Amino acid sequence: MAASSALVLVDEQDHEIGTADKLQVHLDGALHRAFSVFVFDDAGRLLLQRRARHKYHSGGLWTNTCCSHPRPGEPVLAAAHRRLREEMGFDCALVPCFGFVYRAHLDGGLIEHEYDHVLVGRFHGSPAPHPDEVDDWSWQPISRLRHDVAARPERYTVWFHIALDRAVAGAAAIIEEAQMETSNELDPPIVQTPVEESDLLSDDELEQVAGGLIEPWAIDLDRG
Repeated sequence: MAASSALVLVDEQDHEIGTADKLQVHLDGALHRAFSVFVFDDAGRLLLQRRARHKYHSGGLWTNTCCSHPRPGEPVLAAAHRRLREEMGFDCALVPCFGFVYRAHLDGGLIEHEYDHVLVGRFHGSPAPHPDEVDDWSWQPISRLRHDVAARPERYTVWFHIALDRAVAGAAAIIEEAQMETSNELDPPIVQTPVEESDLLSDDELEQVAGGLIEPWAIDLDRG
């Protein structure tokens, strides 16, 4: 069996139990390993792709930035980077976010039954998708995207409906954590300067300040 046509079969805890032909897996509805990549820009927009119409299932539907299956023996993260380059013509740092299992009937009598690993990333620029993989692409604000998914659900893949909200929330948390780490690295340490006894106001001076008789900056603290 060619490596590119073999999928990794798993149980519901994502433990490998074998391999099988890709088309047969989708005819039988066997549970297999997959991944979905969600890439955002600095404005929080999500990069969507419309799957090429000749795809063996879900052709012409809008979905997340990239989605596919790892090859036998290939780590999910490595597979996600490989397919992001192959499908969308770019690569970026990716962070595993969560995983979920779903089963759904698709067009052509196929059944999608996946343990789907969701990864998120950030990218600045325009993709260069491969025409054999992608018909179109679009950066979409999340609020507008959610409205369209609710109004026209038939335009989107089944796994995209399931993963969207959790991917958005996960990406926001990861980005916030990264920004906090960067801020901590850039902020200078706070140095506590000890207060000299000569810098403290006397009881008489405190009473004069409290009573409005003098302004605090009018007091000479250089009592040397």
